[in-house]
Amino acid sequence: MKIHSKDFRVKEGDEVDLKKWPTLMDPLYGSKTAYHQLLDEQVDELNSLQQLQYASNRYAVLLIFQAMDAAGKDSAIRHVMSGVNPQGCQVFSFKHPSAMELDHDFLWRTTQCLPERGRIGIFNRSYYEEVLIARVHPEILRSQGLPDELLDEKAIWQERYGSIVDMEKHLYRNGTRIIKFFLHISKEEQRKRFLERIDNPEKYWKFSVADIEERKFWHQYMKAYEMCLSGTSTETAPWYVVPADDKKNSRLIIAQIILDTFKALKMAYPGADANRQRELLSIRHQLMQEG
Repeated sequence: MKIHSKDFRVKEGDEVDLKKWPTLMDPLYGSKTAYHQLLDEQVDELNSLQQLQYASNRYAVLLIFQAMDAAGKDSAIRHVMSGVNPQGCQVFSFKHPSAMELDHDFLWRTTQCLPERGRIGIFNRSYYEEVLIARVHPEILRSQGLPDELLDEKAIWQERYGSIVDMEKHLYRNGTRIIKFFLHISKEEQRKRFLERIDNPEKYWKFSVADIEERKFWHQYMKAYEMCLSGTSTETAPWYVVPADDKKNSRLIIAQIILDTFKALKMAYPGADANRQRELLSIRHQLMQEG
């Protein structure tokens, strides 16, 4: 089955209702062996395109992963990016902000981690936490040291969406292509994965009491995600809602979306002008003389 990136893309201006977006779809692979073959082919192609990106040094690519706990962000990053040269890829995970980070605007800490041209940057969670978890837990917003007149919860989220969209448009105008993934998992599938973590000693470390506490806010998170996706998916920095109940499917979809984005850049290896060609021929002659 061919993967069409547009099927998962949130169009600019759309009002997102996550109940209408599937968390599970028909498998894109016929067997486990077929899945591995498909993913290996995608990973090989992505590695080649990343080398081309690095050589051409014109574009940066930023991948943003957001999801509820246990949706498979870590494993998707690990599997899809497994063949990419580590020199061309940077991964950042953003936890609770430090005291120093709280003394700056909400985009400051992530801005420092943006990828330079020629590289892929990966944000495992991102500045979008500031319109998701901070919206579900207003006490986080109140702890950020903002002036009282800026804490109007009726206005601040739209204002933050505006700041994010403006920043992403600025990055686009300067050669950064942004792909944003929301891994859409069902509440029932999350329950199963939590139980698997509890029942498997090798996965104890993945589970904490905080995970089950956050699960109690499921409805509030879904609402926050709907508002966020609706308010910040643009033509130049789109959101993709990826069904995440089947991890293999989600990895294939994510890989294809990244590949399609790279191919649209129409990159080429740097050419050599006449002077450079003469220089290379001279060096070649010297090397041949040594032989």
